[in-house]
Amino acid sequence: MREMHQDEQDILMGERAKRNGVAFSLFTLFLSLFFLAAVPIAMRVTGVDAPTLLQNFFRICTSPSKLVTDYFGVGCLASTLLNAGLCGLACNLLILISRTRASSTTFAAYILVIAHCFYGLNFINMWPPFIGVIIYCFATKNPLRKNLHVAMFATALAPFISDFLFCYPLGIYVNIAGANVNVVGVLMSVLFGFGSGFLVPALLPGTTAMHRGYNMYKAGLALGMFGIFVYCFLYKTLGIVPAESIVGENTHYYESFGHVYWGFMNIFFIILFAFCELLGFLLNGCTFRNYRPLLKCTGHGLDFADKFGMPVCFINFGIYGFCILAYLNLVFLLPEIFPFLPEGVGFTGPTVGVTFAALTFSADGQHPKNVAPIALGYAILFVATCGICAVSGLDIPWTLSTQAYINGLAFATGLCPIAGKYGWKWGVVAGLVSAIICTSTAAMHGGFVLYNGGFNAGLTALILIPVLDFYRIEPIHHDDD
Repeated sequence: MREMHQDEQDILMGERAKRNGVAFSLFTLFLSLFFLAAVPIAMRVTGVDAPTLLQNFFRICTSPSKLVTDYFGVGCLASTLLNAGLCGLACNLLILISRTRASSTTFAAYILVIAHCFYGLNFINMWPPFIGVIIYCFATKNPLRKNLHVAMFATALAPFISDFLFCYPLGIYVNIAGANVNVVGVLMSVLFGFGSGFLVPALLPGTTAMHRGYNMYKAGLALGMFGIFVYCFLYKTLGIVPAESIVGENTHYYESFGHVYWGFMNIFFIILFAFCELLGFLLNGCTFRNYRPLLKCTGHGLDFADKFGMPVCFINFGIYGFCILAYLNLVFLLPEIFPFLPEGVGFTGPTVGVTFAALTFSADGQHPKNVAPIALGYAILFVATCGICAVSGLDIPWTLSTQAYINGLAFATGLCPIAGKYGWKWGVVAGLVSAIICTSTAAMHGGFVLYNGGFNAGLTALILIPVLDFYRIEPIHHDDD
């Protein structure tokens, strides 16, 4: 009887996994098409015609792309959405061709690809690291369907490719379709893609073991360490200064178009999150059943899709997304409410990108309850900074809507398992530590690793977890089996 019961459970789990896979695949395809559907609307809102759209898209693909390059500033709103849609469709196609089992990890990798399409990843620089992992799979006879998420994670190194192709000073430049392409840079891109394809799969397991799953953006630590080595060798060692990028910090561009983008992006996200919430509600039998138990989960080593099913994950995606949107709109208003604060940013390319990035693991551990303490840690550091500056007579150097701190918090949400396992107070500490170092980590790899926030979160976990272990602070929350 027990064996039959176990067999029935295995069958049910297999059926759920199949349904989850179909739901993941259809939802990621919907996201790609949603970006493309928004392109003509963005063109109308900003007054961009078709030739200008394509010209701006070409400029995005042929410009320096290190952190935090703002593709709204390099191109335009419509061309950036086009970039995200095309890169997303490429991933959808490869998932289909490789017959990859769509899982929460594959979903996370896809979300990170489209997130960085707003500030550093484009349809040209994504391919060498991606193809490098594909070559690794063929060479080692590892199924691509089990490693496609690794290929998508490897695109975090894409800014190196843009610099090699269009900016690196060693080599001969040839004008191709209006872009100056470095012939030596093409070879460097091929070699770099090949090398990263073999190194990234090797680095991921080891660095994940280092932080023991308490940083959900686990690829960030691995790619950050690899990026430091490459940057130090190809730039610092040779005395080469990387090209400057267009960033969205208080530029005239946003003084002109910021309000337009505020309205457009709010409507864009409200439609998307409302759709996700409604879809999950309908597929869940027109109820929010199992969402409350999801909010009680620690987020450590637990796949929400396997435990609760995709409909509940869609509900979480929508509700969690609305929480992020509300937070952003609140911090955007802070400098207007308190004029003594420095000016921040609005819906720049990086801001829109990290809004998606913060949702990366909404099917695999993140939810509003275990993320809130991390955000509180950032807020506490901000209040403390204001107090210290007021007493010392110093100018307040940043606000919560400063680009670096918006980006930092989006990825610091990956520390949510600390809040989930050890309680909200330690979650606040994790957010505080992350906020302290979030503006310094990009300099270590020169801004060439798009997963800088995940790298920052990984370093935070490496600092905090050994301290908790040393003082024998035990987890206070555990997930039910």
